[in-house]
Amino acid sequence: MGLFLVSANLACAQEGRPWWSGDWYVSAGLEGFVGPEFSGSSHSKLQFSPLISVGRQGPGPRFSSRNDNASFALLENEAFRAGLVGKLITKRDDDTSSELVGLATVPWGVEIGGFAEVYPTDWLRARGELRQGIRSHDGLVADVAVDAFTDLAPNLRLSGGPRATFATQGYYDAYYAVSAKQSAASGLSEYDPGSGIDSYGVGAALTWQATENLTAGSFIEYRRLAGPAADSSLVEERGSKNQLTIGLSANYKFNFSMQ
Repeated sequence: MGLFLVSANLACAQEGRPWWSGDWYVSAGLEGFVGPEFSGSSHSKLQFSPLISVGRQGPGPRFSSRNDNASFALLENEAFRAGLVGKLITKRDDDTSSELVGLATVPWGVEIGGFAEVYPTDWLRARGELRQGIRSHDGLVADVAVDAFTDLAPNLRLSGGPRATFATQGYYDAYYAVSAKQSAASGLSEYDPGSGIDSYGVGAALTWQATENLTAGSFIEYRRLAGPAADSSLVEERGSKNQLTIGLSANYKFNFSMQ
């Protein structure tokens, strides 16, 4: 991440202006969806989540996905974009679902790290994020996604592709481990997870560019839990490996300049 910042600073320094000088955007929005009560749950409920992204205005429109976490681009050109990424983690306890009674509370927190995305063609984007958990858990989480996209009409875009998530033991300890004490309180079998793949799946979205800055869309995502997540007694005895999410989203892009 430091390399990206240095690169951005050098590029601006060579032009005799500070790195923050230029045209920027802030994209903010909201999505509403029906999805699992928690990762691994067999029950769904209506939920809401913010959509935020910050970066330099590039040479043309950028593809974005609901899977993208809040991003700040430090390096950007026609084929490559990289920078900082963050994710807000909400609290998980037995108020989230009755299936979690007797298990440890996961406090709210954040995941902070870096992201990189590449456009090998004008209709394909590959993106990866690597984030360190803070407060909620102490693990590393990596998301990888590849999306193909095509315009069905001038303002209507169809996109979709595969996704996968990986994590270290610190993440699984918070969300899927069951200690002896928790086993007695919850009725679940004891479980001590390791590290590895969390899930794999596929997603698709239909996006409408209502105006130059206003975007709305619908999406569907399917994940199959794997590795330490799938082996957890919380999932095997009380939940489901199959995770389906369907929803709607809308976001607005604010453009501004800095000297």
